[in-house]
Amino acid sequence: MKTVEKLVSAAQCRRSAQIFIIGSMISVLAPPLLMVWIAASIFAYASVAHHPDMRVREYQRWAGYRFYGLVGTLIVVLNFSGEMKDLLGGGMNLLFTVWAVSLLVVVPLGIRDLIRISRENWQDMMVEVQVHE
Repeated sequence: MKTVEKLVSAAQCRRSAQIFIIGSMISVLAPPLLMVWIAASIFAYASVAHHPDMRVREYQRWAGYRFYGLVGTLIVVLNFSGEMKDLLGGGMNLLFTVWAVSLLVVVPLGIRDLIRISRENWQDMMVEVQVHE
């Protein structure tokens, strides 16, 4: 095995920090995409989980807390939807309530993080990568 240095550009770091946040926001804004993004988000999250720039991992971690926490809450709410429908006055009210909470949790904090990411001073990085010969 041979070790070589590889350049990770500042733009690549910024995009890596943004991808999970953007995907989560789109999936919440367009609910039919939610199930697709739940599956795709696992790959997006895993691809950045060990990124060499710690800031990328921090943005990813907090976006993951918000999105996966929301998904877990949705599972609980929808499992008890019979009781919840009675409390909220019907199935459509439950649907809109769940969607509104989703929007309030994911979108504003996602926009805040995207603004923070754009203001970060991203730097090119050299990382050592092991290559099989």
